[in-house]
Amino acid sequence: MSDHVDGIVQQWHRERPHLDVSPMHVMGRLSRVAQQVERRLEENFVRHGLDSGSFDVLATLRRNGSPYTLSPKDLAASAMITSSAVAQRLNRLEDRGLITRVKSSVDGRGTEVTLTQQGRDLVDATLPTHLATEEELLAGLSPAERHALADLLRKFGTGLTG
Repeated sequence: MSDHVDGIVQQWHRERPHLDVSPMHVMGRLSRVAQQVERRLEENFVRHGLDSGSFDVLATLRRNGSPYTLSPKDLAASAMITSSAVAQRLNRLEDRGLITRVKSSVDGRGTEVTLTQQGRDLVDATLPTHLATEEELLAGLSPAERHALADLLRKFGTGLTG
């Protein structure tokens, strides 16, 4: 079975035969798969009036458990978005009534971000369809293949942080 990436690698191999273009087999596929996955997940988030970053902030607060409160710094560390994106997301989420921000009871200079009931309801409504979308995306893989892929991606990701 051949795919688009195989064609790209063959072209480079033909044009630059002395270069090892084999990393493109992995990196090209990772890039293409990531784009496709992101598009499908985003379609689900849009149906719920969210984007992936906003869902991630709300989901991070929700999965941390009651009282669903974190500092912006802890939120950025625990969520899957950059710390520079947190402030803008928090502004939008607060404007929609999905979170509140108050001065920290521990550090008067800091802020605490809390998931509102409306935010919790939205996450709880979005999560099942998010998981169903992920399940659809993985449907072509057996449980053993999913486990192996997860292990390989963990290993790959761990090697990047260093």
